[in-house]
Amino acid sequence: MPENKIIVYNTLTRSNEPLIFTNGNKVNFFVCGQTVYDDAHLGHAKAYINYDIIVRWLRHSGYTVNYVQNITDVDDKIIKRAHERSVSPEELSKLYGQRLMEDMTKLGVTQNVNKYPKSHDYIDEIRMQIQLLVDKGYAYELDNDIYYDVAKFPDYTVLSGMKLEELEKHRIEPKPGKKHEYDFALWKAAKPGEPSWNITLKINGVPKEFIGRPGWHIEDTATTHAIFGPTYDIHGGARELIFPHHSNEIAQAEAAFGVKPFVRYWIHAGTMNVGKDKMSKSLHNFVTIRQALEKYDPETIRLLIARTHYTKDIDYKEALLDDAASLLNFLRSSMSMLYNSKETTLEDYSSELLEVTAFLEKEFSEAMNDNFNTPLAITKLQSAIEDFRKITETNTELNGTAKRTAIEKTLELAAVIGIFEDGKYKRAIGDAESSMIVQRDRLRKEKRYDESDKIRDELLEKYSLKIEDSRYGTLWYYVN
Repeated sequence: MPENKIIVYNTLTRSNEPLIFTNGNKVNFFVCGQTVYDDAHLGHAKAYINYDIIVRWLRHSGYTVNYVQNITDVDDKIIKRAHERSVSPEELSKLYGQRLMEDMTKLGVTQNVNKYPKSHDYIDEIRMQIQLLVDKGYAYELDNDIYYDVAKFPDYTVLSGMKLEELEKHRIEPKPGKKHEYDFALWKAAKPGEPSWNITLKINGVPKEFIGRPGWHIEDTATTHAIFGPTYDIHGGARELIFPHHSNEIAQAEAAFGVKPFVRYWIHAGTMNVGKDKMSKSLHNFVTIRQALEKYDPETIRLLIARTHYTKDIDYKEALLDDAASLLNFLRSSMSMLYNSKETTLEDYSSELLEVTAFLEKEFSEAMNDNFNTPLAITKLQSAIEDFRKITETNTELNGTAKRTAIEKTLELAAVIGIFEDGKYKRAIGDAESSMIVQRDRLRKEKRYDESDKIRDELLEKYSLKIEDSRYGTLWYYVN
């Protein structure tokens, strides 16, 4: 069993807490997934990469994580968009579900998700949960809809921290005749052209057929109950989902199944913003993942997102991606120097490498164990790689065992962030080119720019090696 060292901020208790799991090293982890009515944008990528890194670190730390991320394929937005495009909701959700998987695979997310359950596969479980809520007096019928009676659940505002009278200011479902403005739909009666299912519920002990579709909130709790049972370890999602979505999940699950807490740790991610507004399709201020991938590689996107703590917002500008690309290329270039350096068996060439490696592992781990502090972890990774580069530049040979240890540990930690996985750092740079780059860096430090520029021009003309100076250091690219 892993030693408990990881501290996380729990939205439910509003405090930092050690992660302690009831089932030893086994962790059940759920994240609210995509509603598939259009292509995913960078705001979605932020959330899924944030949680992907958390899952990677938990597994790296010795936990067995059952990671589930649902796909909402029954929803008002899907129906509306399908009508606009004159296709069926089923066709639309299937198309964008496939495109989501393609995007997530490119970003290195899908391989770490154990299951992507779809809402429509859990209609029986949804019916069962609604029936429990009706039987226990938490739900009522209204014009062939079924609503949750929020006033019956005293802990409704525990997660959000809001007062009950404040709820009407937020995302409330309008419906004449509801007992309270903030009551929410568990089941919606069918409208012409909408996908629907036929379920039977007992109302006051009398069976009645309801033709319609599930409400948004009931989909998640029915799914997780089927997969995990009535309680589980970690629930993630964007901060904007705290109310009403996650508050409604707690109300449904704890009322229906009688087990508390429904989830032990709630961890919420910040959003991707454009100026003062959240990146969203409704505001038309978004950049799709596909658009970003046309210009930037997946690891650049992952690095951009990981450089901000998962709980914080990112104010998106393309310049942030440019800077992330520059840093990534510097790290790749520096790792290339280490990877392709000459080796010796002499022990004299090992101690400094091993010291940097040990320090990296310690500080990277401390950062990640402190509420998954990826910005600090990346800083420590960058610092170590810069040290490796200095060692490589000042030694003609490196101890082979120490070199391999440094590379393996660096790749192991970088894999938590999701960089260096494409192997681009392996491309060798010739001895002559490497020597010229070191000489050029020395000349620039001495402010002998005319001489350094001549070396830059010669590298491009003679070796097709383009040199760029970034705030991180010298970058190089073979242009053909």
